[in-house]
Amino acid sequence: MRKSLPSVTFLFGALFLTVFAFAQQTDKVGYAITDVKNQNGNWVYLRIFNMESGGLSNPLLNAVADNQLVYDAATKKPIESFSQTIADRGFNPRPAFNSGVAALAFDKKNNRLWFTPMFIDQLRYIDLKTMKIFYVTETPLTGTTVKSGDQGNIVTRMVIASDGNGYAMTNDAMQLIRFTTGKKTKITNLGSIVDDQANKGVSIHNSCSSFGGDMIADEEGNIYAFSARNHVFKINIETKVATHLGVISGLPQGFTVNGAAVNHENKVIVGSAVEASSYFFVDMKSLAATPYKIEGTVYHSSDLASSNFLSTGTKPKTTVTELVGRNVPAISADDSKISIYPNPVTNNQFAIQFSKMEAGSYTVLVTDVMGRQVVQQQVSLGGDNQTQQIKLSAGTSKGVYLVKVTDQSSKLVYTAKVVLQ
Repeated sequence: MRKSLPSVTFLFGALFLTVFAFAQQTDKVGYAITDVKNQNGNWVYLRIFNMESGGLSNPLLNAVADNQLVYDAATKKPIESFSQTIADRGFNPRPAFNSGVAALAFDKKNNRLWFTPMFIDQLRYIDLKTMKIFYVTETPLTGTTVKSGDQGNIVTRMVIASDGNGYAMTNDAMQLIRFTTGKKTKITNLGSIVDDQANKGVSIHNSCSSFGGDMIADEEGNIYAFSARNHVFKINIETKVATHLGVISGLPQGFTVNGAAVNHENKVIVGSAVEASSYFFVDMKSLAATPYKIEGTVYHSSDLASSNFLSTGTKPKTTVTELVGRNVPAISADDSKISIYPNPVTNNQFAIQFSKMEAGSYTVLVTDVMGRQVVQQQVSLGGDNQTQQIKLSAGTSKGVYLVKVTDQSSKLVYTAKVVLQ
C-alpha cells in the first residue's frame, strides 16, 4: 500500500492479513520432488502438486545446473566458493539438488521450501517469491558429512510442524533435528527418538521396517513418520517417543512410501519412488490405502510437501469470527469447484483452477479494495478440469485484492480475496 494512505488503512490491512492467514486453513496445492518419466532414481525435479486435480506441473527450476547462482542464508549474498567437505562421494555442493533430494518441507508462513540433498550435509531453502536458493552455511544439518553404508545417517524426512519450526530426521532416527524458519536459522540436534514400549518389537531404528519415507505433522504438535516399508509412527516432539501405529494396507506389491502430504480435505496422499502406477490416499485411523488418481504423467516421487496439518478431531478449530469479531469480511468461495493458487500471490501472477464447471464463457475480474478494476479476463471452459493463469502488471501495488468470477449471464459464481506480496 502507498505511504500516503492514512494509518487506519495500514491497521486494517495488517488486521486483514492476520485474519486471512487464519482463514486459509488448508491449501489445495503442495510440492513434489520427482524424477522424469521412467528415470527412477534421479530426484532433482521440483514440481507443483495440485492435490485437488492430481496434476503435477512442469519442473519449476533447473536445480542441478553447475553455474547456478545461490545465496548465503545469513548474509543474503551470492556464494562464490564451496567447501567440498560438506559433500560425500564427490558430489559438487554448488547445484542445489545435486545427489538427489528426498526431504522437502513447505514453510507457508515464510513462503519457502526447505530441503537437504541426500549426500550433502546442508540445510537449504527456496524463496518461492523470488525463486532464489539459499544455503545455511553456518551450521551443518547433521554434522556427519560421510554417509554410512546403510544410509542410516541420511535425512529423507522433513516437515514444518504446528509450532512453526522445521523438523528433519535421519533414516535411523538417531537424530531428530529442529530448525527455526525465521530471519536467522538455528539448527538444533534434539537427539535420538525413543521407541514406545507398546511397539511390540517394531523399532523406529530398524532398517528393515523403518528407514526412508517422509513425515507429516498434526495440529496438536505431533509428527508422523512414514517409512519406505510402509510403517507409520506417531512421534511426540516433546518426549521424542515414537509409537508404532501399524503398516499401511492395500498398497500394490513393491510400493514404497517415499512421499506423504496432507491435502485440503484432511486426507493423506502418499507417493512412491519406485512404483509409479498410482498415488494413494491413506486413512489414518485404519491405515488402509485407496487409489488416488494422478492427472497426466505419474512420476516416481521421492518426497511430497504441503502446508496442511493433519486434523485428528480432538482439537477444536478456531474460526475467524472468534478471533476478530463479526465486522471483518469473510472469504467467500465455492471451494468445491474453483480454487486459487498460490495465495499469497507471488511474481504478480496466480492460477485459477476450475473443476467440474459447466462449459461456457466466464469472466474473471480482479479489483483493489476500493473497487477499481485491475484485470478483466475472459475464460472459455470446455472440460472438467481447467487452469487459467491470471497475470497482474509489474506496477501493481502489493496488498489485498478481490477476485470475482461471473458466468455468461453475469451471475456471480465465485469470489475470494488474495494477497499480492
